Amino acid sequence: MPTTPHSNDPRDNLGDYVLGKDGKPLVDRYGRPVHRRAAAGRQPQRPAQPAQPVQPGGYQPRRTPHQRRQEEQRRQQPPVQRQPQYRPPAHEPQYHQPPMQVQHQQPRGQTRARRRRQATAPGCAAVLVTLLVLAIAAALFTDTRLTRVQAMPAEQIAQTSGTNWLLVGSDSRTGLTQEEIDRLGTGGDIGSTRTDTIMLLHLPRKGKATLMSIPRDSYVSVPGVGFEKINAAFTYGGPPLLVETVENATGLHIDRYAEIGMGGLAGVVDAVGGVEICVAEAIDDPLANLNVQPGCQMMDGATGLGYVRTRATALGDLDRVQRQREFLSALMSKVVSPSTLLNPFKLVPLVWTAPTLFVVGRGDHIWNLARIPLALRGGMDTVTIPVAEFMDTEVGNVVVWDDAAAEALFASLR
Repeated sequence: MPTTPHSNDPRDNLGDYVLGKDGKPLVDRYGRPVHRRAAAGRQPQRPAQPAQPVQPGGYQPRRTPHQRRQEEQRRQQPPVQRQPQYRPPAHEPQYHQPPMQVQHQQPRGQTRARRRRQATAPGCAAVLVTLLVLAIAAALFTDTRLTRVQAMPAEQIAQTSGTNWLLVGSDSRTGLTQEEIDRLGTGGDIGSTRTDTIMLLHLPRKGKATLMSIPRDSYVSVPGVGFEKINAAFTYGGPPLLVETVENATGLHIDRYAEIGMGGLAGVVDAVGGVEICVAEAIDDPLANLNVQPGCQMMDGATGLGYVRTRATALGDLDRVQRQREFLSALMSKVVSPSTLLNPFKLVPLVWTAPTLFVVGRGDHIWNLARIPLALRGGMDTVTIPVAEFMDTEVGNVVVWDDAAAEALFASLR
């Protein structure tokens, strides 16, 4: 309910003052109207509003000297000028303060975990960098342990598709002690070195690799010599003449060269802990120091070497090249298997020993060799150059290719 504002004028509130006979409030010696005494337990309520101006001719209470001095001071003070409030023009853009972003405090446990991760991250990065540097250093050091020769001839045929490796297994006994010769059954020094194994590995840009065996008694034209067994090219001119002979006979450009001796093959097999081979028939060959029975069995270096060297079977050299492809494929699979790569007792001897067992071309490196087993993980087709017949010649019994079928095979790899 609204109330009437309280007035300080005694004439408006005569009930609050002591009135004289004339009906006007009595004043004390100071000129102030005398208030009536409040009833017991009640306190007079003093108005909080400033005094209202008195109408002319009405009653005005006497002011004290202190009040008169204050009024005089107010009259003498100059009027206060208020500063006009700035208002931006209508065309001025209004800039709004972006809202305050509230940062949510994470729980103490999460904060500690983040600090631990931040502290651990530099350490992990340092370890990874160290391992990378050590791996690069190990690869460069291993690369220096390879034996390099001039393998490519001065002139080669035009480039063909993919990458072609010429893989050669020589019958060299170089570096073998008498004890190793007896254990491996390689026999004594045979003088001029020839190749027991010649294979061409074709690595296409896409698809499966192809491992093609070239019978060592293949009757081909050897540049500067005439028709001879293909392995005789190695005896007459070493790797360059053998590369040139294979290129002319197949029409395939040779990009890289790798050679391993008898002791080298046995060393790689022993370094990986042996290779499992499923033997199709019993073979007893004292010259190769080999005696195996049918069935799957683990072969060590000496047994594996005899298995790929022997010709004591019905088809002689043709059976041998098939066993060589089978053994090489099993060996490469063992090299890249987790049982080798994750076992330091196998990996370290392999990395330390294998480079010293290979002879490669001058432009070949350990990382090029490493690509061979990695490429074979995707599968590999194995094939032998088609043979038409065996023939006795002035250089001995030779293998004659089926020209039409051989050319179709070569064309599929170009």
